[in-house]
Amino acid sequence: MTNTYKDKKILVVCGGFSSEREISLKSGNAIYEALKQLGYKDIHLFDLTRENAKEILEAHPDLVFIGLHGKGGEDGAIQGLLEYSGIPYTGPGICSSAICMDKTITKRVLSDAGLPTPKFEVYHKTEITDSDRFANHIVEKFGLPVVFKSPCQGSSLGIVIINEKAAIAPALEEVFKYDDELLAEEYINGIEVTLPILGNEDQMLLPIIEISSEREFYDYQAKYTGGLSHHIIPACIDKGTYLQVEELGKQAYRLLHCQGLSNVDFIIDPFRGPMIIEINTLPGMTGMSLLPDAARYMGISFEELVERILILGFEAKRSLV
Repeated sequence: MTNTYKDKKILVVCGGFSSEREISLKSGNAIYEALKQLGYKDIHLFDLTRENAKEILEAHPDLVFIGLHGKGGEDGAIQGLLEYSGIPYTGPGICSSAICMDKTITKRVLSDAGLPTPKFEVYHKTEITDSDRFANHIVEKFGLPVVFKSPCQGSSLGIVIINEKAAIAPALEEVFKYDDELLAEEYINGIEVTLPILGNEDQMLLPIIEISSEREFYDYQAKYTGGLSHHIIPACIDKGTYLQVEELGKQAYRLLHCQGLSNVDFIIDPFRGPMIIEINTLPGMTGMSLLPDAARYMGISFEELVERILILGFEAKRSLV
């Protein structure tokens, strides 16, 4: 991968206004420092707010390195602004970003394509008028435990694992703090793994990572608090399952038109094998993030990883550019 972009103006956009703002600031700063170490001279760190998005266009960057996470940054919004303005950027495009940010739509696309994903149902807040009746319905349909998710949050925010019927009502309150839609998903007691992928038309598979958590599951605190989670690289799964995860991950990456980078998350069911949970199109780039860990295992430094993502951003084929 030849780099002819050293003299280009790079804007590292981070921060934003989602619930993942603090993580995004850490990712953005890490990316910015890596580019400085690599010798890029014309690089700028940009803290995005609702009020200053137009300043991105006024800066006339040659490329925007997107270090955003969550709504407004990972959902196609900033990607649309950049494509309309003809500015190259890192990561997947508008369609892929919008679909993958919404776990409900992602699962529907996966299901329609015949790719395995846990059983699920979607409910709007206005449909749930009687919490007791709804609790009975959930237990009958999914049994217990069951997982409730806010479909458009990242970093495991808005996710609750419910082990008893009495916990359903408070779980509804927690999920509806984020949005008016609820994704109910069957609980799978299996091994959690992620497959990081780099590439545009051609994909480079990084080692599969097995994730264990000191908490009930790999939640926000486990992800970003030292010692609360462990990354096992490569995952301790049998060869046949490993190859299955790789093949399903590649299929999902292509199906959802991912570009640049993405993590495909799985739970390995003891009986049905790998089940795709979601696709993270702008994985974290912090010191505790999965993608840099997998790259490091392969001998790819953080700086080299950042540069590869940057080059893939320049080389990506976009519909409006």
